[in-house]
Amino acid sequence: MPELPEVEVTRRGIEPWLVGQTVRRLVVRNANLRWPVPEVAGQIVGQTIRAVRRRAKYLLLDTDAGTTIVHLGMSGSLRILTRATPPAKHDHIDLELANGCVLRFNDPRRFGAWLWCELPEQAHPLLSKLGPEPLTEAFNPQYLQQALNGKSKAMKLCLMDNAIVVGVGNIYANEALFAAGIHPQTAGERVTVEQLLVLVAEIKAILAQAIEQGGTTLKDFVNADGKPGYFAQKLLVYGRGGQPCLHCGSLLSEIRLGQRSTVFCPTCQPAKASKAVSKPKNRSTD
Repeated sequence: MPELPEVEVTRRGIEPWLVGQTVRRLVVRNANLRWPVPEVAGQIVGQTIRAVRRRAKYLLLDTDAGTTIVHLGMSGSLRILTRATPPAKHDHIDLELANGCVLRFNDPRRFGAWLWCELPEQAHPLLSKLGPEPLTEAFNPQYLQQALNGKSKAMKLCLMDNAIVVGVGNIYANEALFAAGIHPQTAGERVTVEQLLVLVAEIKAILAQAIEQGGTTLKDFVNADGKPGYFAQKLLVYGRGGQPCLHCGSLLSEIRLGQRSTVFCPTCQPAKASKAVSKPKNRSTD
């Protein structure tokens, strides 16, 4: 599933082509996505796109009349194409612009979404209860300590709880906990302030680097220009269960938490006392 960096890479890819452009037509070839595409989605026709924003894993196309909310689901992608480009299989939606370009939504598994809401979009049920963005100042160790107060569930699951912080999906939760030396099964309320200082910094650094590298390609993700992301080459634990830790050489353990694969180093991330590990050179972009 595309995570926050992949969605942000997509946002940055489509933004220059959309902002300031007037919508000529909305073509819906298949409305049966995760939620049916509402007829009111066509209200964007004739409107000028004022901004392209991201909230968590949702892309927001702002106009004076309202906001289109797009979610890529598990396999969705957005491409900027010419109007003459024939649609391929699973090309479900076209947003045609007056400049001749088309924003095309492709989603083989149809778990994505294309919705419409009147302003303010913050009141939409999908957006109203989201936690802070991890790359903003609102996400800081003090906030996270307060949010984890009384949380007995595993820290890995806390990081993937969008009510606590948005966009730290499975891949990046694995990587950040390893970098901070925190065992993924540690209860959220038991993570120390010192560990939270390191963890917050690592989350910000890892997400920022993943965005810079173009996201993480695992199976289906490609960005807005059709090119894959490259951060998968930098992953230190995710997808490496049973392989040697790149820091200490111990074999990485793999368990299931919240129905998701969780990989960690039992030496660098001990179940009781733990401290941050020094970053291996493999993470470097040099």
